[in-house]
Amino acid sequence: MRTLWRGVTSVVLGAGPAHAVYFATYEQTKKILTMDGQQQSALAAGAAGGAATVVSDALMNPFDVVKQRMQLANSTHRSILSCARTILQTEGLRAFYVSYPTTLVMSMPFQTIQFGCYDMFRRALNPTNSYSPVTHVAAGGMAGAVAALLTTPIDCCKTLLQTRGASTNQEVRAASSIAQAARIIFRHQGLSGFMRGARPRVIANMPATAISWTTYEYFKWVIARRESRSQA
Repeated sequence: MRTLWRGVTSVVLGAGPAHAVYFATYEQTKKILTMDGQQQSALAAGAAGGAATVVSDALMNPFDVVKQRMQLANSTHRSILSCARTILQTEGLRAFYVSYPTTLVMSMPFQTIQFGCYDMFRRALNPTNSYSPVTHVAAGGMAGAVAALLTTPIDCCKTLLQTRGASTNQEVRAASSIAQAARIIFRHQGLSGFMRGARPRVIANMPATAISWTTYEYFKWVIARRESRSQA
C-alpha cells in the first residue's frame, strides 16, 4: 500500500507554493486586464489563467519530475533529495525542465477548460452567485473531471518525457519533444496509448480541483467579508 503514496512528499512541497503563486498571479492579472467598472470578461479570465499557469508550472515542474521518477516501478529512491540529486548528477539541470514546454501545452488547455467549465457549472448550480460550498465542490469536481479527460493524450506525452531517463528503450531516452513522444506512443501502442491512465487521472483530478476551488472560494469570501467590515 505504501507504493501508492510514493512521491507524495514532492507533491506536498511543490503544490502549496505553486497554488499560492497560481491564484495570486491569476487575481493580479485579471485585475490588470479588466477595465474599472466593467464586468470581468471570459477573455480576461482565460488570459489571466494562462499567465498564472506559466508562472506556477515553472515552480512546480521540478517537483513533478521527482514525483514521476519515485513512482516508477523500478525506482530505488527513498527520498526526494536522493532522487533530485541523482537526476542532477546523471542528466543535468535540463532534466527538470525538459517536459516544461509539454507541461505548458497540457496545462494551458487544462486550465482553460477547467476555468470555463467551472464558471459554467457554478452559474448553472448557483444562479445567484452567492457563496455556496456545495456548489464550489460540485462545480470544481465536474470541471476537473472534464478537463482531465480531454487532456489525457498530452499528459501521456509529458509522462513519457519525464520518465525517459529511467527507460531502457533508446528511442524513448532520446525523446526531447512532445511530437517525438507522440510518435513513439502511437508506434508502440496505437491510438489507445494516448488514453492510458485516463480513469485514474479523472479520479485524481476530481477531488483535487474540488478541494482547490472550494478552498480558494472560501478564503476569497472570508477576505471579502473582512474588508467590507473594515470599511464599514
